[in-house]
Amino acid sequence: MTSALRRALTATATTGVLLLAATACSDDSPAEQPPATASTSSSAPASGQPQTPGSASSSGPDRSTPMDIRATLDGQPVEATLNDSPAARDLASLLPLTLDLKDFHGTERIADPPRKLTTEGAPEPQAPKTGDIAYFAPWGNLAFFYKDGPSASTDLLILGHIDADADQLSRAERISIEAAS
Repeated sequence: MTSALRRALTATATTGVLLLAATACSDDSPAEQPPATASTSSSAPASGQPQTPGSASSSGPDRSTPMDIRATLDGQPVEATLNDSPAARDLASLLPLTLDLKDFHGTERIADPPRKLTTEGAPEPQAPKTGDIAYFAPWGNLAFFYKDGPSASTDLLILGHIDADADQLSRAERISIEAAS
């Protein structure tokens, strides 16, 4: 590809992204507004009034509202969160879960949830990192990475993160996960 063509494509893509962002942020945009949370006024979005900068929430395709969950590895509590992807919300609908873990490839502990999770609306693939909770769609299993994983794959959906010591995670035989109250 020539450098002139590359510059033209980059300029066109940048303009498109800016137009998309401006349209999504304008008051007359038909774009769907994010749902109100306990920390924002439920009357502001309904009245069409713009939110103040202090109360604005992030929006767009990269928006991720983590959901805290309670996890225990072999009876030891660890902090964990799920992202706001459709697959993570589907996993949350199955909670509480207790799963037996087995090692896979010297990189992750895996377990089978009671059913396959949705893969619709999957985020862009990311290479898994230590502590990531992921879903491998072809096999329908969950993966808890205790080492950085292979390169990004459309078959591997990152669902969240578990804040466990890599050594503890590598030896874990059972995980219990429930929704935080």
